[in-house]
Amino acid sequence: MEYVIQVITVYALPLIFAITLHEAAHGYVARYFGDNTAWMLGRVTLNPVKHIDPIGTILVPLAMLLMSSVSGLGGIIFGWAKPVPVNFRLLRNPKRSSVWIAVAGPASNLFQACLWLFLLKICFSLGIQERFVFEVCSAGIKINLIFMALNLIPIPPLDGGRILIGLLPNGLAWQYSRIEPYGMWILIALIMTGMLSWIMRPFLQFGIWVVNFFL
Repeated sequence: MEYVIQVITVYALPLIFAITLHEAAHGYVARYFGDNTAWMLGRVTLNPVKHIDPIGTILVPLAMLLMSSVSGLGGIIFGWAKPVPVNFRLLRNPKRSSVWIAVAGPASNLFQACLWLFLLKICFSLGIQERFVFEVCSAGIKINLIFMALNLIPIPPLDGGRILIGLLPNGLAWQYSRIEPYGMWILIALIMTGMLSWIMRPFLQFGIWVVNFFL
């Protein structure tokens, strides 16, 4: 029981911010391109309470985290927040703007990974070597890189799928968007077969390269 509490204590804060700031980023970029829906609903905020889904933001990610920790395996951390509403009819250029709105989520996770590493370096430079601080910062880096890589998989409704739909010609985009109702089932199948980590690998490697390049 003590180990479980320890894992929750280390991962809770990075996990909540990784998911909720991801959603806030979508809302912020949507507002920039002309849709104020999320802004008017108070969803363009750094306050996690506005974005938390009790099941998707807390129960599911922590359950998966605990199962992977207890088993000693590096499992996939999966979760979600309350989706930020976007009214594509209000966007100045819906097809192009939708790409940037989708990119904003994974980009926010990459940015957070850099911030956690930056904080870790500052602590070391100040001579702070508290193990708890090291573990929280390391968890922040790991979780955000995983969320970035997971969301960049080109399967709708993941951000990567929406990016691909926005980049494809209209006819192909419409055809590809038709798989969205089955996207989560495809994702579950990839998890069960162990192929998800293989697909995520190039996105993870890209994230690690960016973090190392800047810091």
